[in-house]
Amino acid sequence: MPISLADLQQQALSVAGLTDYLQLLLEGDERLQNIWVVGEVSSARNHPSGCFFSLQEPDVSAQISCVTWRSQLPKLSVQPTVGEQVIVLGQVKLYPKRGSYQLTVWQVLPGGAGLKALRYQKLRRRLSDEGLFDRDLKRPLPQHVETLAVVTSAQAAAWGDIQRTLLQRHPGLRVLLSPAIVQGAQAPVSIERAIARVCQDGRAQVLLLGRGGGATEDLECFDDERVVRAIATCSIPVITGIGHQRDESLADLVADACAHTPTAAAEAVVMSLEDYFAVQYDYAQRLVQLLSRQIYQAQQTQQQLESRLQRLRIDRYLDRQQQELGWRQTQLVQLLAQRLQAAQAHQTLLREKLATLDPEAVLRRGYALVRQESGNIVHRAGELTVGETVTLRLGQGRAAAEIVELQEETENNAQS
Repeated sequence: MPISLADLQQQALSVAGLTDYLQLLLEGDERLQNIWVVGEVSSARNHPSGCFFSLQEPDVSAQISCVTWRSQLPKLSVQPTVGEQVIVLGQVKLYPKRGSYQLTVWQVLPGGAGLKALRYQKLRRRLSDEGLFDRDLKRPLPQHVETLAVVTSAQAAAWGDIQRTLLQRHPGLRVLLSPAIVQGAQAPVSIERAIARVCQDGRAQVLLLGRGGGATEDLECFDDERVVRAIATCSIPVITGIGHQRDESLADLVADACAHTPTAAAEAVVMSLEDYFAVQYDYAQRLVQLLSRQIYQAQQTQQQLESRLQRLRIDRYLDRQQQELGWRQTQLVQLLAQRLQAAQAHQTLLREKLATLDPEAVLRRGYALVRQESGNIVHRAGELTVGETVTLRLGQGRAAAEIVELQEETENNAQS
């Protein structure tokens, strides 16, 4: 059945209605409220209200208009520049008067290599602020290394270079390999674990982290935060030998020492036998000079003492010492005699005091010691009963007695 013109007019949307509907769809979609978009800046125009620019595909197959308002411009990591690839964060907005949509941008980041550089700089700044690159934290490499730990790939050419260098410079050196992946996405975790194994083993005095040359992308693992922190917390000094004549990696910055190649790192860790002998010869020469000076000083001192002895009259000195010794001996004998006499007088006084306090002497003067049958000594008449038998201890001998009468003497009677 054909639709009439009146029905068609009732079903048709107005331009404003369609625009409102599309605006509701676009701005109501949560995914479009906070979305990242990558593209190439095809145009850019600064305006008092903000920056208006366009993003397009590299093949110009699609384009979108963007705007960053003036209040947000200082917060952008980079400013939109024509021809640059960027990654923007924003929200899709629709403008009814023009019937078009655009992206309101809050943040602009460099795309591709620029984004990597930005991330590198931010990580480097953050780690530097933590103090991980401070020179005061750098530990000196030991001068004489007996055991060296190497973290690298067992299949890499760098491992062979390190072995040859160490064998030439110090054949007796003990070398412990802690193998790790040194390229690709798995490399940071592998290097971190290899360093942890060295620390847990505890035999090595120095750790060498090495890798040969390669593309910049191949060496990105040495800018990973996990590798940097593993080096920073390593219990022994760490030296890096990464790449060939390249910029310093974050691993180089945090290490206690760094070299441009694994071979150079091995040379820095271990002194060659020729250099070692030269150092030992220098030590021996310095020791001979030191001992010669000490012997000369000792001889000079001996000569001075001999000269002083010749100027002194030893016999007179000994006579004076002998006289003083005899005088001190006489004083000591007199002092001991005085102390002995005082001690004897004190002993006599104590003996007299003990005699007056002797219980036997008291009994000999006519006193008696009364004991009950239980053996208790009687102190008061109230402790006895009439008819009770007691034992009397006299000055000489003992006697038994029976109590026939008790007379308790009060304090008043005693005083009267």
